[in-house]
Amino acid sequence: MTWLLNDPADFAREALEGFCAAHPEYVQAVRGGVLRATASPEGEVALVVGGGSGHYPAFAGWVGPGMAHAAVCGNLFASPSASQAHSVVSSVDNGGGVVLAFGNYAGDVLHFGQAAERLRAEGVDVRVVTVSDDVASNTPDKHRDRRGIAGDLPVVKTMGAAIARGADLDEVERLGWKANDATRTLGVAFDGCTLPGQDAPLFSLRERRMGVGLGIHGEPGVREEPLASAAEVADLLVDGVLAEEPSRGAGYAGRAAVILNGLGTVKYEELFVVYRRVAQRLQDAGITPVQPEVGELVTSLDMAGLSLTLVYLDDELESLWVAPADTPAFRRGEVRPSAPRRPPLVEEEGGQEPVPPSSEASRRAARTLLGHLEAVAESAKGHESHFATLDSVAGDGDHGQGMSFGSKAAHEAARAAVAEGAGARTTLVRAGAAWADAAGGTSGALWGALLTAAGGALSDESDETTKEDVIRAAEAGGQAVLRLGGAAVGDKTMVDALVPFLRTLRSEASGGADEAWRAAATHAHEAAESTADLVARRGRSRVLGERSLGTPDPGAISFAVLMSAVAERLGREETS
Repeated sequence: MTWLLNDPADFAREALEGFCAAHPEYVQAVRGGVLRATASPEGEVALVVGGGSGHYPAFAGWVGPGMAHAAVCGNLFASPSASQAHSVVSSVDNGGGVVLAFGNYAGDVLHFGQAAERLRAEGVDVRVVTVSDDVASNTPDKHRDRRGIAGDLPVVKTMGAAIARGADLDEVERLGWKANDATRTLGVAFDGCTLPGQDAPLFSLRERRMGVGLGIHGEPGVREEPLASAAEVADLLVDGVLAEEPSRGAGYAGRAAVILNGLGTVKYEELFVVYRRVAQRLQDAGITPVQPEVGELVTSLDMAGLSLTLVYLDDELESLWVAPADTPAFRRGEVRPSAPRRPPLVEEEGGQEPVPPSSEASRRAARTLLGHLEAVAESAKGHESHFATLDSVAGDGDHGQGMSFGSKAAHEAARAAVAEGAGARTTLVRAGAAWADAAGGTSGALWGALLTAAGGALSDESDETTKEDVIRAAEAGGQAVLRLGGAAVGDKTMVDALVPFLRTLRSEASGGADEAWRAAATHAHEAAESTADLVARRGRSRVLGERSLGTPDPGAISFAVLMSAVAERLGREETS
């Protein structure tokens, strides 16, 4: 567990502040993450990496000459928000275009993708490379649909070295995908990690068992096997990654970058015992390790586990793997010193445009919405442990924390907007942006989009906000979730509760507002509970296949719970 913390909600932020204070010669803070403390040549490609916190030295520890120019840092195990990514890229863009590199997870794809679209609209040439090295998470023919784990390191190292040699944007993007396609990783876990402030790990294994095919966000393995010796674990990992070794020739001649990575609790001596066998097995297979790395390189808080990564090298990739780099956590060779960076141009955190004009009727509606968002935040906080428990079965266990952080931020943003005299539209739009920023992850992106789109369907200057207006706003929010997430009913996601909720809300529109909402919430609950009978087809849970059977989807359950909280609030308003 995490022993040293203040408020769990501040843990990721305070850790990042301490990291910057410890390494001022390497990094400086910017809204949303960190960037190099040294200047880069004008016109140079900027490499921006990122993801959730809890994985140090990934990702902030890789910022420096020869590797990344900046890192976007989300909350624990939650992707950064789109606005955080936009802030970091805006601060580091050198005029040569930007490559965004991150693990292939739904939340990261959503948020970084939104940021990329905004940046392109502003004239920045942005390319995206998603790392997908985990052999346990999909079939070989779908390598780019796998999740990214320790393979982030060699992919980032490859692109950073290419940039240092003067490669242009097209070349850096090509090399990033080439390194990704040559990288394979398999990991095992012996126990789960524990989020700060919690007293139980995100998952546990039966005694003398180990999980094979772990993720780095607290996800359990895709299967369990009896606990094995160090040599047997090494054999399992080597067999897993060698199963996809390319044919010798055509550039590949049996040379590989090798990374044996500790996830947080398995320490160096244990790793060396395992690597002893790994080296023997690679020698037997005729594979020469090239500057192997053994240590904690991509962690998962205090998870007890390790992973093995091979990058099958040709001459081009090998020259970039061995090239110099100088970052807080990864150093190789000698890097020419650079001048200090000029003060970055950053987006002011919390800066808002003045609220637009609003009618008294819309301001009344905004105050009502504020009460509903308060009920949502209170319910999310009260159900935080329940949501986390559901998510720990086949996800990463952070859904409760994300829903609590996001709903609290949305309520606070709405309260500030109402205090400034905002109408219904502005209040919900600001609440949506705050939810996405505070929660990150897939749920943060979806709930942020839901509130933003719902607000967009309302008006700040209307003479009246009718029941029909509310239903249309809810439907607009639902359509945004469907567009952005791409899920359908039956995929075992939030959509399984959302769609019946909206159908019932529309069909019961002739009744009172509280009755319609209560009926819709009831149907959402029934649909959410029925997802226990489904196998997940989207999100992190899909990797575990039938292990998700028997447990309802946490996103569907949380949606139903929060809609019930709104129904209760509406009922109190109707009787008061």
